[in-house]
Amino acid sequence: MAVPPDFAGAQLSAGRVSVENTYYLVRREQVTKSEFVDQVADRAGLSKKDAGDAVDAVLETIEDALKRGSEVTFSGFGKFSVSARSAREGRNPATGEKIQIAASNVPKFTAGAALKKAVN
Repeated sequence: MAVPPDFAGAQLSAGRVSVENTYYLVRREQVTKSEFVDQVADRAGLSKKDAGDAVDAVLETIEDALKRGSEVTFSGFGKFSVSARSAREGRNPATGEKIQIAASNVPKFTAGAALKKAVN
């Protein structure tokens, strides 16, 4: 992540900018689905409707594969899979009371080598 221009000479560490020993939080921008669809439309030369339909189809296809217990791998980009969480004991933070947390399956994404290299 680059240091914003108005923090010239600053040090960046873990999402914070240090200027003369004072830390400022740096907000990382978030791309919404709508903005993502706009970028796909521009890059692929599609209408926004067609790009939206394509993005929805990709997401639904990944979801369906994960529901079946399959993995979805995009070479160099990463792998979507399902991870099993075992049942465990937790605590209600408001009361401190012990509670049982049921076992569950959770979606998981593991970044591929090319993606890791691209963000560093």
